[in-house]
Amino acid sequence: MKVWIAHEEGRALLGPLPEGVEVEVYDGRGEYPSDPASLDFWVPPFLAQSKVTTPLRDMTSLKAIQLLSAGAEVWVPAVPPGVLLCDARGVHTGVTAEWTVGAVIASMRGFDVFARKQTRHEWKVEWTTTVVGKRALVVGAGDIGEKVAEVLTALGVAVEKVARRERPGVHPIDAIETLLPEFDVVILILPLTDATRGLVDAKFLSCMKDGALLVNAARGPIVDTDALVAEVASGRLRCAVDVVDPEPLPADHPLWDLEGALITPHAGASVDGTLDRAYAPIGAQIRRFAAGEPLENVVSDGY
Repeated sequence: MKVWIAHEEGRALLGPLPEGVEVEVYDGRGEYPSDPASLDFWVPPFLAQSKVTTPLRDMTSLKAIQLLSAGAEVWVPAVPPGVLLCDARGVHTGVTAEWTVGAVIASMRGFDVFARKQTRHEWKVEWTTTVVGKRALVVGAGDIGEKVAEVLTALGVAVEKVARRERPGVHPIDAIETLLPEFDVVILILPLTDATRGLVDAKFLSCMKDGALLVNAARGPIVDTDALVAEVASGRLRCAVDVVDPEPLPADHPLWDLEGALITPHAGASVDGTLDRAYAPIGAQIRRFAAGEPLENVVSDGY
């Protein structure tokens, strides 16, 4: 059984593997380490763009793909029939929730405004709002959304959740427009699929409460960027975004210069220890695959 992983450091992090499992490193660039037609299990590069799926055409014996990311939107349309696609659900839960809650606090407490004043050496107190006592709507109730809700609740925020399927404690996505006017913060932490692409359009934003904050920790194309710019430029809404459409955000894009926008460059999971967190469960996944056991985190319907 042949396995390709994306990082040389990953070898030592996989743990013990069964006899007969051959691991090679292919980072998606340059020549293949061996014949791709004999590959069984592939771990492609982290946060891959669509072009990284090109080698699939040469992997004629491939049976499983294990992603390093929780998002699978690049891969869903490209994976051949009969090949299992698994995401890294759970690997980035803590650090993504950390970015999300940090962005909420930073924006509502005006840390970005104070940072701009710091570059001008300007000591001036600004009255800001606070997260304490506010209401937040978490759009996406997977493991990351649940962790965000847990942390915000501990900070004194009243949290409600929305997902594609209604269940106890979770509203259905169809009810979102009636819910939006009630919340001070709306947090996007859902996958990019055909159903969620463009979900946050001008109508969605117009339903949000005056002065509300939109936080995007999901994927850029979920939001209509032009509509977001219009609302933030007017001063009616604020935003904190780790993802945008397009990415990278062009240097002359108007979103950069809006005082109501806090922007980070898709850095939510770009922290130390990422490979350690990612490759340990991949080792377990390879052992399941070698033993003929069902794999975990198999992607279905884009999730």
